[in-house]
Amino acid sequence: MRKVIIGAFVSLDGVMQAPGGPHEDPTMRFSHGGWVAPLADDVFGEEVGKMFSEPFDLLLGRKTYEIFSAHWPYAEGGPDDFIAKTFNSITKYVATRKGLNLTWKGSMSLSDAASDVARLKHEDGPALLTQGSTNMIQTLLADDLVDQINVFTFPVVLGQGKKLFGAGSRPAAFRLIAGRISPNGILIAKYVRDGAVKTGDYALDPPTPAEVARRERMKREG
Repeated sequence: MRKVIIGAFVSLDGVMQAPGGPHEDPTMRFSHGGWVAPLADDVFGEEVGKMFSEPFDLLLGRKTYEIFSAHWPYAEGGPDDFIAKTFNSITKYVATRKGLNLTWKGSMSLSDAASDVARLKHEDGPALLTQGSTNMIQTLLADDLVDQINVFTFPVVLGQGKKLFGAGSRPAAFRLIAGRISPNGILIAKYVRDGAVKTGDYALDPPTPAEVARRERMKREG
């Protein structure tokens, strides 16, 4: 059975739009494209390399696929040669409901992200690793298809932009299995799925009259 792993670069306020450059995704009048580059350091590069060193296939949304297919096939021999050769040699699964010319070698179309990824998970093969692709990720989270989240949190607040988690994310517990802080303050954390959300209660038992009154007021106010 294959795992679905989210690989995400996010700001402190959860934005992951256009991390690599101002021309990646200027939609929503997003004016901070390229916010990762000034903070990238050796530890960041090392951890990204680790993420790409294990066997995987890419799982991409349409817009991220278009960004990647216009870049990585032409990047071999450059400073990111390892990533380029890796991406160019593996299978790329692309979630798109629109007709898309899949020019990048090894690309395959998924017409329905939820059902197609659920099917892929039950097949033999390497992990399915996402990059970018916020809309697709939110679909996967809503359908409880995510097994692991590798999140790189950068010390910036962007205020607006496409975010990792949306309102439709299904409640789920995750467990931290690895963590690191880079010299530039990037929090690098790896979480794996850990069952349902667990809850507890710090309230006094029995509740005080003031607390009973507060609860009654909350019921009335809805």
